[in-house]
Amino acid sequence: MRSRITLSRLLAGLGLGAMVLLNSAAAPSEVPATSQHQHETGFDAEMHASMERMMQAMETAPPSGVPEADFLRMMIPHHQGAIDMARALLLYGHDPLVRQLAEEIITTQQVEIQSMQNRLELLRAGRAPDLAADQALGGTRGEPQPSPSHREHP
Repeated sequence: MRSRITLSRLLAGLGLGAMVLLNSAAAPSEVPATSQHQHETGFDAEMHASMERMMQAMETAPPSGVPEADFLRMMIPHHQGAIDMARALLLYGHDPLVRQLAEEIITTQQVEIQSMQNRLELLRAGRAPDLAADQALGGTRGEPQPSPSHREHP
């Protein structure tokens, strides 16, 4: 039974690969995606440039072997990419609700970037966790939680 499932997956993968090859061979006049990006203008160009900057920054983040530091080093450019994309929407978009969302993304992502940079500095310095920094980072994900001493008793 197990070999039938593996064989089915292999055949499905081969079929998908063949379809991709046939489509690329059937349309030789299409411009490769990288060439298309070079000729885009306006919103599309801004979005692609933002994504390319983000991916480049994420790929060049030097691994340290410390999962938390590596995560933060990659998330900072990821959040910056979101800010850049939101700014492109503000330049070219017209829908008021989407524009409002873009403005909120810019604000919250900037706060999160600063929080991540602060935490990264603490990790680099080898300092113990800072409760105030933990609360600042956690506060970007919703309402701050009351401290145990301020909870109401039933």
